[in-house]
Amino acid sequence: MSTVADTRLLPGKPVRARILSEVSAYVNQVGRIGKLVSISIGNVPEVAVYVRNQARAASAVGVPFDQQLWDRSISQEVCQSLIREMNDDPDVIGIILQRPVPDHINVRALQAAIHPLKDVEGMNPASIGNIVYNDVAMAPCTAAAAVELIRETGLTMAGLEVVMVGHSEIVGKPVAMMLMAEGATVTVCHHMTRSVAMHSRRADVVVVAVGKAHLIGPDMIKPGAVVIDIGINHVPGPDGPVVVGDVQTDAVKEVAGWITPVPGGVGLVTVAILLRNAIRAHQQQRAAGWIR
Repeated sequence: MSTVADTRLLPGKPVRARILSEVSAYVNQVGRIGKLVSISIGNVPEVAVYVRNQARAASAVGVPFDQQLWDRSISQEVCQSLIREMNDDPDVIGIILQRPVPDHINVRALQAAIHPLKDVEGMNPASIGNIVYNDVAMAPCTAAAAVELIRETGLTMAGLEVVMVGHSEIVGKPVAMMLMAEGATVTVCHHMTRSVAMHSRRADVVVVAVGKAHLIGPDMIKPGAVVIDIGINHVPGPDGPVVVGDVQTDAVKEVAGWITPVPGGVGLVTVAILLRNAIRAHQQQRAAGWIR
């Protein structure tokens, strides 16, 4: 069963702490581990916040973290050349491509340029394709964080009725495939779904990732269901912009059995998954004979 005191709230902090503790233990065991390289193209303040959070978590578990800021005028060809050099560098265990990137950069081409064994974000098409074959060792971080939080409830994954609201390539689709690999029955809703509520009201678990503030209300949730809110939205508040999710948290909390807060839910776990992917990358590179 869940170790969370308030069964209505499913915060990310204890899950994050557990995962980071496992990563730290692994790093201490191997003694030395290569570095994660974060690539930011152009100076974007929102990206800098994500990088700081990643750097802080990496430092806490003893993983070297190299922050690289490339000029926004850099060409696609130079970017791919630099990434290929990192692929060949045994001191680099993982590459993180921060988004957004400038308009002239093809982000999918850069993600494909990162070798799958160094793809700690799980964004290479090969990494996403592996999920179809139930290989989730290097799954996309946000999707894996959502699945980890569902698992934290203590519910048996096999046989769960799950509704995934949102079908993006980096969250919605991977979540659906990962949960099917666990034996869940998954329905995916999107902007062309006639009635999301018709599906969500019967679900044991509702996962939402669409980027629409307060889209999901209490009338759309079955009593006792698990609600995983991946949405990040900035809306006006009395003292300036505030961050809210895709779910009406306070209202839905009175109906749901578990619900993740925003902020403080999936986002916290996502960073921990990134570090867990880093040690899995290290293990796979060592198994492949790339490093000792």
